[in-house]
Amino acid sequence: VRAVVGERCLISASYDLHGNLSRRVIDNLDMLSAFRTAPHIDREETHKRACDMLVRCLDEGIRPTLVWAPIPVLMPGERSSTEYEPAKRLWSQLPAINAREGVMDVSLLVGYVWADEARATAAAVLTGTRPEALHKTATELAQQYWDARAEFTFGVPTGTMAEVIAKAQSLPTRPVVLSDSGDNPTGGGTGDRADALAELLRMKVRDAVLAGIADRPGTEACYQAGVGATVTLKVGATLDPQASKPVEVTGKVRFLAKTDRLPERQAVVDANGIIFVLTARRRPFHEIADFTSLGLDPTAFKIVVVKAGYLVPPIAAIANPNLMALTDGAVNQDIEHLASRHRVPTYPFVPDLQWTPTTIVSARSKR
Repeated sequence: VRAVVGERCLISASYDLHGNLSRRVIDNLDMLSAFRTAPHIDREETHKRACDMLVRCLDEGIRPTLVWAPIPVLMPGERSSTEYEPAKRLWSQLPAINAREGVMDVSLLVGYVWADEARATAAAVLTGTRPEALHKTATELAQQYWDARAEFTFGVPTGTMAEVIAKAQSLPTRPVVLSDSGDNPTGGGTGDRADALAELLRMKVRDAVLAGIADRPGTEACYQAGVGATVTLKVGATLDPQASKPVEVTGKVRFLAKTDRLPERQAVVDANGIIFVLTARRRPFHEIADFTSLGLDPTAFKIVVVKAGYLVPPIAAIANPNLMALTDGAVNQDIEHLASRHRVPTYPFVPDLQWTPTTIVSARSKR
């Protein structure tokens, strides 16, 4: 973008707090604002902050200063939800800091742990008109984040898929929502793994719904068979067949989504009390309407399995309770054992890492 618009044009960016920054990105930006909530319920507010800064700078002829403090800590989003400590206290202070004179925006970013890149780190980023204050605050926030690094943990009970299924069955409440965290498509998972289905079948679970598994061949087979037909399918492992194994299952086609677009096709299959959704493309099930549009009421089941990490508000609202399965997949939670060839020395990959905060000013701010 910078190459297209030239040097004089101001650029303001809005970021997911799970984004990774680099010196190249920072040196081409004039201002930045990132989400302050995970789950992300402040998209609109973040976009507005980024736009407001840009409009103010244009109206008042301001050339802002952008200060970046990379923090060598990497946590998955599931350990850094702003609904739980320490992220709750770290992010809750940002609005008050944002109101300080000379500060136009203050952001904290968790980074993206599964990217084996040198730019994968947490970060504090400030935009404003008082460079000294920006450096001081960025340093303080970076130090706070660093000091809290050992506190980041899961906000809900966790276990293997078998363990959380067993726990769900033992609870008197319903629906118990299980997060298949290792195959979360919104976190970078393929969404095609059938491990959860295999475990539900092995444990002879009934009264459960699994939404969903990305499997275009299986979805197409259901459409060819039609509603009411009995189908035998090899489910899963269609996008990354080297990473997991398909599961053979026989069931009855219960529902087919009406759509003229092949990628939007979805099929609901009943395999002896286990209802599972096949989708032609990888996608999350974040809204109640994602279920009801397929003739499913998630609150009617004892167990609801979704491919997710932490739950977004609509699904969290029905979870009674939520349990997180620490499953295999492209975004598995066993981060300490991820291959790390390109990341800079980072906690927890280097558990005894020593570090002191430093700040970097955007090259744009120096002109």
